[in-house]
Amino acid sequence: MKFFGITLLILIPLVVLSLGMDILLGFDLDNSIKHAFNPFLVKDPAELILFIILLVLLVFSFFYRKKKKGNTKGQQ
Repeated sequence: MKFFGITLLILIPLVVLSLGMDILLGFDLDNSIKHAFNPFLVKDPAELILFIILLVLLVFSFFYRKKKKGNTKGQQ
């Protein structure tokens, strides 16, 4: 419960800051809300490619650790 509360206490000011920055940049409130809650709409193609690469590395490292953990259990 504490983890959820801390997450909300950090999330709310960050969303308000993001909305405020978009409004100061000249976007209307509708576009600002869209940008705040769907960050993939405002990414460049290079950023999307980097995100996908990092996501693939994360998935591979998860499976590698799981496989390595399974091999050590079988040896004991």
